[in-house]
Amino acid sequence: MENNAKGSGFLKVTGILMIIFGSIAIILGIVAIAGIAALAYISDGELSSGLLYTAGIFTLVSAVAEFVTGIIGVKNCKRPEKAGVCIGWGVVVIIMDIIGSILTVVGGSSFPVFSFLLGLVIPVLFIIGAVKNKSVA
Repeated sequence: MENNAKGSGFLKVTGILMIIFGSIAIILGIVAIAGIAALAYISDGELSSGLLYTAGIFTLVSAVAEFVTGIIGVKNCKRPEKAGVCIGWGVVVIIMDIIGSILTVVGGSSFPVFSFLLGLVIPVLFIIGAVKNKSVA
């Protein structure tokens, strides 16, 4: 059954990309939280950092979810019976991208159209690969 996984290439490549980008985002999330802490310390309480911390922590959680999704995709790319799990994790990453964009708007910025669309490309391709695998099972 492993040789019949039609979407295995999509799943493996997008999974590897998610591992790479998730790793980078984890590092950036940690740096962002450290930067927020430094700003809060320097401002002596004049900076309301609640939303900043929320966004930083959300970035870190999203990055970990993307990283885990990538690992799950690479691990299960030739296992059609695991396609549903891959689809579920891909949807989680998409939902986190949507929530991240909403947090950006709540924080006072304009809706990040380009960033939002760019953040959807790999998870959508990941889901397409999983769906192709599922059609084999």
